[in-house]
Amino acid sequence: MLFHAAAVPRRTGDPMSVREHDLREIREAVAKLCATFPMEYWRETDRERRYPTEFVRALTEAGWLSCLIPEAYGGAGLPLTAAAAILEEIQKSGANGAACHAQIYTMGTVLRHCSEAQKKKYLPKIAKGDLRLQAFGITEPSAGSDTSSIRTTAVHKSDRYVINGQKVWTSRAEHSDLMLLFARTTPREQVQKKTDGMSVFLVDMRAALGHGLTIRPIRTMINHATTEVFFDNLEVPAENLVGEEGKGFRYILDGMNAERILIGAECVGDARWFIEKATAYANERKVFGRLIGQNQGVQFPIARAYMATEAAALMVARAAQLDESGKPCGPESNMAKQLAAEASWQAGDMCLQTHGGFGFAEEYDVERKFRETRLYQIAPISTNLVLCYLAEHVLQLPRSY
Repeated sequence: MLFHAAAVPRRTGDPMSVREHDLREIREAVAKLCATFPMEYWRETDRERRYPTEFVRALTEAGWLSCLIPEAYGGAGLPLTAAAAILEEIQKSGANGAACHAQIYTMGTVLRHCSEAQKKKYLPKIAKGDLRLQAFGITEPSAGSDTSSIRTTAVHKSDRYVINGQKVWTSRAEHSDLMLLFARTTPREQVQKKTDGMSVFLVDMRAALGHGLTIRPIRTMINHATTEVFFDNLEVPAENLVGEEGKGFRYILDGMNAERILIGAECVGDARWFIEKATAYANERKVFGRLIGQNQGVQFPIARAYMATEAAALMVARAAQLDESGKPCGPESNMAKQLAAEASWQAGDMCLQTHGGFGFAEEYDVERKFRETRLYQIAPISTNLVLCYLAEHVLQLPRSY
């Protein structure tokens, strides 16, 4: 029987903390679950661009996808540090947590800003697996990373909002029952700050599909189940507004910080998979009558990737601790994501180079993981925007855009 998330003990007097040995138990349990899905399973889902339904179901039944949901709503009530350990371990096993990670990081917005009525309505069903919250509708074709320039509108009419617009790169929309949707409720020219006048909604996609909501899949270089979503006079009950109207930008930042921290943890997991894979291969592959791992030209890139990964892991841990304690963590969450993404890409490039031609063969799994980890140089925030943020908000340099 697999260890369940709800069985993780919390320290007396501090229900949101877990001890180091508890994190080890979490890692071991997640690794054991992932081991029931061999690499051939991931090759097949990648080859067929098929959603890993069986894997997501197993994680749900074990309670890992509801790890952040408080026990009062049927979840495990674990802190972000534990969530980071879960996602890191998934990636370290060779799996792809991108199929379901949104159900964890969207809690950064849901738990802090949804009303009690909304939490009671949705969280127990999410925790049980009866509802899936896997879609986060923010990015738009014309706005890109300039979130304040979104054009999707939500107009308040009596007891509902009428939504029109388009989102892109809305991953897992076809496999989600609910969507956290970001839309403008006050025209940009009518607000003092461009980040004002935007709101967050919980959209029931089951009721909306075919009634103002259209989903179109986008085939990409990785199996990411991403889509573009169209809203044509979609009616959403006013009770589905999250928090106050017009304050949504602040709300999604809480979700974005959690997202960047958890993506950082995934990248650390990817990097550790690459390092382990390359090290094992270098210790067994012989060329010119000797192990290739004896050559410094092979050793040094592996050692450098290891250093970068361990440094990134420290930043991810620091950012997670700040977030779960309720302290500002914008710089740390951005640095965690960026350093970890760079470490995983460095490790991936090293692993492919170590394997030589065999790294391109599907059966070694390197090429799949190589493609998957490349995404995080671009998403959920681009490298350039991380650097711009740090330059302006931390180093106090002039705004560059």
